[in-house]
Amino acid sequence: MKKPRFVVALITQDNDYQIEQATSAEEAARRLGVDVQIVFADNDAIQQSQQVLKFVQSSSDALPDGIIIESVSGTALPQVARAAAAAGIGWVVLNRGAEYISQLRRTYKVPIFSVTADNQEVGRIQGRQLEALLPKGGAARCIQGPSDTRLRTEGMEQTKPIGVQIKNVRGQWTEASAYKALSAWLRLSTSQQAHMDVIIAQNDAMAMGARKAFHELQDTSARDRWLKLPYLGCDGVPKTGQAWVKSGSLAATVAIPPLAGQALGMLNAALQTGVMPPDLTLVAPSSLPALESLAKTHASAAARG
Repeated sequence: MKKPRFVVALITQDNDYQIEQATSAEEAARRLGVDVQIVFADNDAIQQSQQVLKFVQSSSDALPDGIIIESVSGTALPQVARAAAAAGIGWVVLNRGAEYISQLRRTYKVPIFSVTADNQEVGRIQGRQLEALLPKGGAARCIQGPSDTRLRTEGMEQTKPIGVQIKNVRGQWTEASAYKALSAWLRLSTSQQAHMDVIIAQNDAMAMGARKAFHELQDTSARDRWLKLPYLGCDGVPKTGQAWVKSGSLAATVAIPPLAGQALGMLNAALQTGVMPPDLTLVAPSSLPALESLAKTHASAAARG
């Protein structure tokens, strides 16, 4: 009997959460007794499309049984998804919804579904973290991801205090991209008069990139002022995000379980049993530390001056 074979297409190796995704897929593959091949797209949507299409257009005996993709682009490669389904390849989208999924499920018999963190709840948690840190209002700079972050942004707007004003800057999910964006902002004369109470990023790597940019300021008083701010991230990978919270580099993060292993298990089970998963599975995030603990810690620090 042919051993099931799967491909997991991820965004970049320069991101701790993406590495955790790969690790979870490899661990699930060992547990399930299936083969898995991991590919990274270097944050390039065209490269990812070409990578995945190469697998879809393989000879029939080399076709994978399923492809799991965390898409660089906001569209999640609809044409490639259709070609994969037409070739009899299961298709799973990670960490985003895809409008084409319901249509493809009606047309093709292979498993086609999405497994994603509840991104609106991710945003709500970050909004509640802002409330814990700035209950009387204030100003925050938010480093957003490159695309399709609407749900996280909407969630944060729903729960943050009305008095917290947020100004956004774009990153590319990597530490280097946030460092570049904040360094460029710091070169503007307007940054010298800017007042911020919190730096918030839509992943932990970008929060640390912001810290790096502030750390390299030549003006020591400005550098100390920026580095003393609370930094909020997202992903909460044990060796990085969680460790940065423990060390104090981050005030808090939003912990999101890696989903590739779970998706691989669901896809393999669907192929074995013929029972299709729901078109969308939402995975709940959580605040680290808990919101009550974050509020108490910040209140104690404020009282000490």
